Amino acid sequence: MGEEVEVTVDGEPLDKRYDLLSANPTGFEFGYGGSGPAQLAIAILAHAYDDEFACEWYQRFKREVVAQLPEGGWVLTKDDLDAWREGMASDA
Repeated sequence: MGEEVEVTVDGEPLDKRYDLLSANPTGFEFGYGGSGPAQLAIAILAHAYDDEFACEWYQRFKREVVAQLPEGGWVLTKDDLDAWREGMASDA
């Protein structure tokens, strides 16, 4: 994407969670399936749920959600995340 992507939760910057995954030292990206989207996926899931869940499912979340986010801005709510998680569970 070229520009640094800032992601906030309730007005505060989302922690990049390099302690869980150091896929992209330049930070978050979205809209495709690379390392920046992986960093964003794990950070979102860890914030919304817990570290263990994030580490287990971030690759799938990256493919199904983060890679599909539109350029120019987006919003994901906890309800959106819960719906994805419930849909994922029903696939099992």
